[in-house]
Amino acid sequence: MLFFRSEEHVRKWCHTHSVPVRPIISLEQLWRLAVAWYENRLAVDSRRPAPDEMVRIFAGIGLTGPFWDPKSDRWTTRGPEG
Repeated sequence: MLFFRSEEHVRKWCHTHSVPVRPIISLEQLWRLAVAWYENRLAVDSRRPAPDEMVRIFAGIGLTGPFWDPKSDRWTTRGPEG
């Protein structure tokens, strides 16, 4: 995971390193994801969310599309040029 100042910096970095741009999330979304994902981790019966639960968690914070679908084996990639 890399942290950047803006989407513009992400695109510049990806272009410079010849890396395709992957989905970008904000710090707020990352925090909300962590809270939802780990909310019951101290419980004795804690478990990883099931795929359908994952989709609901992701969608609840605005992360949608094939990249965020744990049952998908493909996602749209964009090259360094965006």
